[in-house]
Amino acid sequence: MEAKENLIKKTCQELGVTQKELAKITKFNEQTLRNWSSKGSMPEYSKTFLNLLIEHHKMKEAMEHFQMFNKYFEK
Repeated sequence: MEAKENLIKKTCQELGVTQKELAKITKFNEQTLRNWSSKGSMPEYSKTFLNLLIEHHKMKEAMEHFQMFNKYFEK
């Protein structure tokens, strides 16, 4: 049986932030994030939001890499 992924911890890791910083970013209450993290359950809308936040972060990073790559070849 595979352990359930802790989406709060994953989001913090992907964004390189603490739970406190994640609370500020998402406007979720800090205690609510701690509860979701420890209990391993959270509302579906929150899961969707955090997954989209991770995806947005990855796309933003990819765009930054592409722009650096593009600038290198513009010279």
